[in-house]
Amino acid sequence: MEKLMFVEIGMGTDLHGQNVTKASVRAVQNAIHHNSMPGLRSILPGNSLDNMKVHVKLAVPCDRELLDMEQVKAALPYGQVTIEVIDGGMLTTSGVVLPDKEDKNDLIYVVVAAVEVGY
Repeated sequence: MEKLMFVEIGMGTDLHGQNVTKASVRAVQNAIHHNSMPGLRSILPGNSLDNMKVHVKLAVPCDRELLDMEQVKAALPYGQVTIEVIDGGMLTTSGVVLPDKEDKNDLIYVVVAAVEVGY
């Protein structure tokens, strides 16, 4: 990314089901759903959102091999998206195992996302 303009931070969880992809998508949505960038298009090369670069850094607690990057990318409506996965996030207890929610155990998966926007 030649020019970094915004960094947005979000957190997402999967309370039941231990799905790292669901928690990651929620973290990205949390990061981007509290802002509007109406002037962004006018400063991007060619005034096109196609030229926007979005780099997502995900701090995940486990199950990295189960993370569906395409689902995470689909949470971002515009831009050329890249994803970097690092160790982090958190595992904590929900206090209950709910088989009807596809729980394998009582863990809550917590993922932290940093979404960098620029060109």
